[in-house]
Amino acid sequence: MKASVKWTDGRQFVAETGSGHSVVIDGPPDHGGRNTGPRPMEMLLMGLGACTSFDVLDILEKSRAPVEDCVASIEAERADSVPSVFTKIHVHFTVTGKGLKEKQVQRAVELSADKYCSASIMLAKGGVEVSHSFTIVES
Repeated sequence: MKASVKWTDGRQFVAETGSGHSVVIDGPPDHGGRNTGPRPMEMLLMGLGACTSFDVLDILEKSRAPVEDCVASIEAERADSVPSVFTKIHVHFTVTGKGLKEKQVQRAVELSADKYCSASIMLAKGGVEVSHSFTIVES
């Protein structure tokens, strides 16, 4: 897996993945940016959310759960001092479907957190307190 990050101006960068996808990353104006894209640490949270959502959906679909929607809401706390690393991250899934079983959703979330989600497990091994929860919405 590869990526490149090219500085464009101020604190704006264009990141390109090895698969050919690009995204603008920028900082706030008070740090030399123009606010034209997400912050680097926001990208990390979005990557975590997508990684764990990918797993949860994959597990639920393999168990033939009737999933219609899945939203991962992520909240994080950072250290007050530099480096301002994440200290706590909470991922809350809102899973929508008709007749979803609580045990199926719980199992999918736990498997992602404990076994499959590389991003979540890597952060947890690095000392970040990562927690997960879920809500089921009947469609």
